[in-house]
Amino acid sequence: MSCARRSRRRTSLRTGDRRRGKAAHCSAARPRLFFVTPSTHASLPSVFPITPLLPDILASLAAHPRLVLEAPPGAGKTTQVPPALLDASWLEGRKIVMLEPRRVAARAAAGFMARARGEEPGATVGYRIRFENRVSPRTRIEVVTEGILTRMIQDDPLLDDVGAIVFDEFHERHLAGDLGLALALDVQQLREDLRIVAMSATLDGARLAQFLDAPRLTAQGRSFPVQVAHFPARRDEPLEQQVRRCVGDALDAHPGDVLVFLPGAREIARCQAALAALDADVLPLHGELSLEAQNAALAPDAHGRRRVILATNVAESSVTAPGVRVVVDSGLAREPRFEPNSGFTRLQTVLVSQASADQRAGRAGRVAEGWCWRLWPESQRLDAQRRPEIAQVDLAGLALELAGWGSADLRLFDPPPPGALAAARDLLRGLGATDAQDAITPLGRRMLALGTHPRLAAMLLAHPEPTDAALACDLVALVEARDPLRGGGGLRDDWTSRHRALAAFRAGRGDADAQRGALAAIDQAAKQWRRRLRLDAAAPREVAPHRLGDVLAHGFPERIARQHPADPRRYQLAGGRSARIVDDSALYGEPWIVISELRAEGASADGLVLRAAPVDEAALERDFAAAFVEQDRVLWDAANRRIAAVRERRFARIVLASRPLPTPDRSRFAEALVDAVRQLGLDALPWTPALGQWRARVRNLREWMPELGLPDLGDEALLATLDSWLKPALEGRTRLDALDEAALGEALKAHVDWPTRQRIDTLAPARIAVPSGLERAIAYAAEAAPVLAVKLQELFGLAETPRIADGRVPLTLHLLSPAGRPLQVTQDLAGFWARTYPEVKKEMKGRYPRHPWPDDPWTAQATHRAKPRGT
Repeated sequence: MSCARRSRRRTSLRTGDRRRGKAAHCSAARPRLFFVTPSTHASLPSVFPITPLLPDILASLAAHPRLVLEAPPGAGKTTQVPPALLDASWLEGRKIVMLEPRRVAARAAAGFMARARGEEPGATVGYRIRFENRVSPRTRIEVVTEGILTRMIQDDPLLDDVGAIVFDEFHERHLAGDLGLALALDVQQLREDLRIVAMSATLDGARLAQFLDAPRLTAQGRSFPVQVAHFPARRDEPLEQQVRRCVGDALDAHPGDVLVFLPGAREIARCQAALAALDADVLPLHGELSLEAQNAALAPDAHGRRRVILATNVAESSVTAPGVRVVVDSGLAREPRFEPNSGFTRLQTVLVSQASADQRAGRAGRVAEGWCWRLWPESQRLDAQRRPEIAQVDLAGLALELAGWGSADLRLFDPPPPGALAAARDLLRGLGATDAQDAITPLGRRMLALGTHPRLAAMLLAHPEPTDAALACDLVALVEARDPLRGGGGLRDDWTSRHRALAAFRAGRGDADAQRGALAAIDQAAKQWRRRLRLDAAAPREVAPHRLGDVLAHGFPERIARQHPADPRRYQLAGGRSARIVDDSALYGEPWIVISELRAEGASADGLVLRAAPVDEAALERDFAAAFVEQDRVLWDAANRRIAAVRERRFARIVLASRPLPTPDRSRFAEALVDAVRQLGLDALPWTPALGQWRARVRNLREWMPELGLPDLGDEALLATLDSWLKPALEGRTRLDALDEAALGEALKAHVDWPTRQRIDTLAPARIAVPSGLERAIAYAAEAAPVLAVKLQELFGLAETPRIADGRVPLTLHLLSPAGRPLQVTQDLAGFWARTYPEVKKEMKGRYPRHPWPDDPWTAQATHRAKPRGT
């Protein structure tokens, strides 16, 4: 399609006198109508779309303790539902707690409801977010962020002063929201008078209502037609330049304010700089802004200037910016993903879901017809819904909350992945937050109360000395924040340079490699943590590098690492792995380090150290004394393929010293031999063809007849259970080759009792009798039909294919010539006799004249012999 034709097509997005004469940017996308509602008025009425539904909401909650409320963005559910519940008889003067996923939304919702009552936040309506509290004894509606709700329930499991919990924007599926709902449902088991309301804009309401066993109400939104098109990018064009072109066109072509969705504060700052020359007020909107800056973005311009609001997905559904007629959508968002490098969940830039894209587009149709420009190709396909965080984030915090609650049986909307939850529980045990039975410890209780990642909580609580604790606050703020170093400084792999940059910022000294804005945010976060811990001590100005490592070690005990004795760039980790530092590492020469960020390079390769700090061995001996052990070990020496007995001094799994034992404990040889099999694999055992066939028969029967309950004898299962089946057979042996075939067979067959072994032989026999009177072997293989290879003449008179496993499984017949060469492969013997045998007979009779080739194989005598000479 020509540029001129595409330009004419785009004029359908422009109306009346707003059309301009200059050529438009080319776009191959056809604008489409996003949605249409019956409303034709451009002004907002005084009644919210949710208002007609409020009586039904009150009636439902009077009759049922749970409710699912579906309402699109802008319907008024956030600010109208909680006040409507205040006078409900079942509330009995208690509080309403409303959960908001974001701080910006919590402040905005509380402020709107307070002003509607002629009050300021902190009176009837208040809010609580991290490090900020605007509530009082008068507060009846308390808007909180997700972590606050969890703390409230953990601290007061009955919530005696709370009559209702409202989960707003539940479709965002944050982990803390899922956990909060599960905890609230558990509380409701003891408090039948507690009401739970889950509100959502795009979630599958039917599934949620079924999960909650709750009524479901749906409110209509107020929206106008929104035309959607895809704005083209240019080759190698940065996002901010594409945004500048698109916003410029939108301001020229359309009325009203422009709302631009961007993934985060960094992109917002770049786009704000790129749009500085526009004749419009360009305002950012994200969670790191001051309250005044957020309010400015959410209020109309006092002088009537047009506005361009650069927002994260906080403006997708949580808050409403007035006057918006155009949406420019980058299609990107920051969402949490587990980052194995650091062991934390970090925000990563990802494509939004289709549901999110539709919600963003709908923001253009709040006051009148609108337009949405999408900055991705029309051919790009998006996921239908946002994936729940529980499926893709670190679960250490969830595991600690479950331990603190005292039950792992909470009803979560989506279950956590078992592997991720098991890894999280391993970490908690290593941090001392839980015991061997995964019950919370006193230290775990204190960590839980801090409301941060367990690794960081462990760091904050490890140092009773005020100065050391203040240093821990600095380091936690540094670890939580984005890297304050830029350029070449950002490539350094040490924490020392970053802490020095923070100290220089506090002293008023500049640092060419540091970002002052990032350091200011880190400094503020460290102050908040010192206030949280009630610390009067100031952060130290200068610290030895190893002191940073001494703090980090309490959050990353499994990543404490010792320099390899033969390779100064290689380190052995306490958890058992190895890692390597880069060639120009600032850590080179350090005998001990603790690694906070480690990039995995493969299952067997060394990891790459991305961020670490030196740690003092004397501090390790003081703080981790239990990890230093001296132990006699009998182990498998893979290099020499023999058992070795040594006395080792270790730190966790790091061997510090080792010497041979002259009189080893022979009772531990079997354990060492089992370790040898783990290393070498099952092929190191003396398998015979008959034993291999027995395994295959059992594995096939497990598939064909699951009702038998036969054990899993696959390689993975056998390796996972070596201690139970192989170790007893190795007792008293000093070498792996001392295990004979008979002993291996008995060890393997010990999985099943004698009657079951006989049943196996009956259902999956090793051999089968054929019409010639002989028995022939059946060959079994995993994921393949069993094979009976037999000379054709031995099956004369047999009409049907033999079957095993109570007749469920036909054998695959390999029909052989008199010389043992294959003639036909079939599972349909009757069909072979009827259709194929005449041709085989014609071809083979002359080649093998001393063997019978009867005209009627159905009635001929089966034989394995040739005809006598002369016949």
